[in-house]
Amino acid sequence: MLVRLLYASRAVQPLSDADLATILKQSREHNPAEGLTGLLCYSEGVFMQVLEGGRDAVNARYKHIVGDTRHKDVILLSYEEVPERQFAGWTMGQVNLHRLNPALVLKYCDSTRLDPYAMSGRAVMALFQELVSSGAIVCS
Repeated sequence: MLVRLLYASRAVQPLSDADLATILKQSREHNPAEGLTGLLCYSEGVFMQVLEGGRDAVNARYKHIVGDTRHKDVILLSYEEVPERQFAGWTMGQVNLHRLNPALVLKYCDSTRLDPYAMSGRAVMALFQELVSSGAIVCS
């Protein structure tokens, strides 16, 4: 059974570009063996990530994230059983923040600042889907 999980968290300490690149590299190396796909967005100290895969694998990864000392204020925005993946093309895609149009953020949020703590899980998921459609996802 496939599930899709969406969460947000705050970084305990700001990440450098190199730190983020390391996280993405590790995800891209380990996710195929676990059958996980998804997207990661990191902006102004806040992570937003959608994970897709088998229920056990997604739950195990989320449990690991909740226990990871690099994260605080972890919130579950959405969790659902799904008939198919929406983000199957990425072992872990990354939102290219340089292509993030403030008007698009304003469509789903009360300001142009990307803040998942002020958005519904449905709104964040819709934003991610539009980012995929607009080509704002980095694959490597």
